Amino acid sequence: MPVHPRTRPTVAVAAVLCAALAFGATACGSTTDDAKPTKPTQATKPTKPAGPFGDLTGSQIVDKAFTATKSAKSLTVDVDIKTAVDPTKAYLSLDGKGHCAGTVTMGVDRTVELIKADDKNVYLRFDEAFLREQVKEESQEVQDATVKELRGRWMKTPASDPDSKDMLALCDLDELLGGFEQGASGIVKGKETTIDGQPALALTEPGTGGETSSTVYVATKGTPYVLRIVTKGGEEPGTLTFSQYGKPVAAKVPAAKDIVDIED
Repeated sequence: MPVHPRTRPTVAVAAVLCAALAFGATACGSTTDDAKPTKPTQATKPTKPAGPFGDLTGSQIVDKAFTATKSAKSLTVDVDIKTAVDPTKAYLSLDGKGHCAGTVTMGVDRTVELIKADDKNVYLRFDEAFLREQVKEESQEVQDATVKELRGRWMKTPASDPDSKDMLALCDLDELLGGFEQGASGIVKGKETTIDGQPALALTEPGTGGETSSTVYVATKGTPYVLRIVTKGGEEPGTLTFSQYGKPVAAKVPAAKDIVDIED
């Protein structure tokens, strides 16, 4: 009988979450204060603060950005994490109602598609490389039978299943950004730039010893959403890009003929 793969990509998911929080984590441990604006004296006239966020400090801007992003009704996150084990790429759309859809690629070629259309179930579709990796300890006959049965089909599992929960961590905006703490210090306001055509301000928090750094790019027009987080150095450098704010998530249950219910 074919063996249905049961995957818990804990390492890959943890790497993504760590990269998402790298900015907050390093900033929360920093002891250097932001450069605070000086108060006008009687001898000088107050001048209008320069820059898109006026006299706000780097910490204040980042706080506003993460608060806005956590409150977004929906968004898409594009992940590219360079880890020594299982570098991870992902492209997922998610919203505050629990809908989620996209792909996660681990290593060079192991890709799983994911759909969460409600709170009950999650649908996963593995490519052949992923399927064979999951049953590599089985006989060749079992491997071939598993691939034949599951290739191109969706595996239906309860959203509450531990195997599903690890993967679904990437679909939870609160979990993705929940470790960031307000009031971080040592954040330096950088240059104005553009991220995918959108005006943005770069804010950087250097790591200890200058070996690592995290930069968050915040939209300067409209809602100050986080547009990108770039982590350099360390064990899990990478980039997370946030886009498609407010766009509906296309998460529809696959056709019944294409589903394999592993509970059965």
